[in-house]
Amino acid sequence: MEWRHHAAELAKRVTDPDSRWRAAVESIPRHQLIPKWWERSADGWTLRTGKDDPQQWAAVAYGSESAVTSVGGLHADHAEPGDQPTGLPTSSATLAALVIKMLRHGRIGDGHQVLDVGTGAGGLTAYLAHRIGDLNVTSVDVDPYLVDAARDRLADLGLHPTVEAVDATGPLPGEFDRIVSTVGVRPIPQSWLAALRPGGRLVTTIRDTALILTAWRTDDGGAVGHIERDWAGFMGTRHDADYPPGPVALFETAREAEGEVVTTGRYPVADVRNGWETWSFLSVSAPGIEYDYEERDGQRTAYMVHPDGSWARATAHRFEPPTVHQGGPRQLWTELERIRTRSIVEGGLPLYGCTAKVTPDGKIHLSRGRWSAELG
Repeated sequence: MEWRHHAAELAKRVTDPDSRWRAAVESIPRHQLIPKWWERSADGWTLRTGKDDPQQWAAVAYGSESAVTSVGGLHADHAEPGDQPTGLPTSSATLAALVIKMLRHGRIGDGHQVLDVGTGAGGLTAYLAHRIGDLNVTSVDVDPYLVDAARDRLADLGLHPTVEAVDATGPLPGEFDRIVSTVGVRPIPQSWLAALRPGGRLVTTIRDTALILTAWRTDDGGAVGHIERDWAGFMGTRHDADYPPGPVALFETAREAEGEVVTTGRYPVADVRNGWETWSFLSVSAPGIEYDYEERDGQRTAYMVHPDGSWARATAHRFEPPTVHQGGPRQLWTELERIRTRSIVEGGLPLYGCTAKVTPDGKIHLSRGRWSAELG
């Protein structure tokens, strides 16, 4: 593949002309880090191999979407044509624009020792190593195969950062001036605060939200910063090759059961995960909710379930008021509508730009005006 043209065009899209990251984006053949990937369709997952279709390979590697490389613990490198994995995506090659966004928030300078949490395919690690040098970069991932594959592929590009298989919620290999995470956490692992030097900077997303937390390490072992007026979404940390099974039985209830409470909703049905601030605020106020959404012939249905047994289903044709079924100890759709009303009345929600304080035990305290929340 003649990749330099694609990398140059990518660099123009995701960096400014004077960006310190432009040379890295122009110089890294990202496609070599993603030889195979999974493509999702209505029928499930399909294995794609770059060499079979160089044009599609370039579009995926230098495009505007992340490439899923592992589903349900089955990595595309180990799959055969016709395999159809089930479960959740467990690894991806994050799109370059999002990688650069997180690096910018890191305020990374020459000589900084940087930890990249969530090696994945190695794209962020590659940009870091190119920009500040191999000796200043450490990258960790919980999956030993991802680590070995990324290390080998980075070496083929002439890059030799430290890449280790580590559960990032436990002890980390060293001390760092910057920690940049492309996996979501909640709370902040205490090991991150211990590994971050005083005055060092942490950049991560809060798990199950689109919130980017940036904070400076304080002398008491905590950190102080804010939620950026920006957004990103990443997979959450995990401890094994796959995530634990989801609430399948409760989703079945949400799909089929008659609600204990049946009402007409105030707002049209939407996939709340696409309304990033609303979704994030709901996750902050009622953590643990999981979602599903489907649309067929204009009929929209949204599902919400919670580990406490609560569930909700809202159904409507296009933008009509939905019929809402709810069951369990709390009314999830009612909580969502309360947040949507607050957003309209107040012109927004008090998340983006709010103060964030992380205590040494990793708890995240958010505040803005009279509003506050604790994430533990």
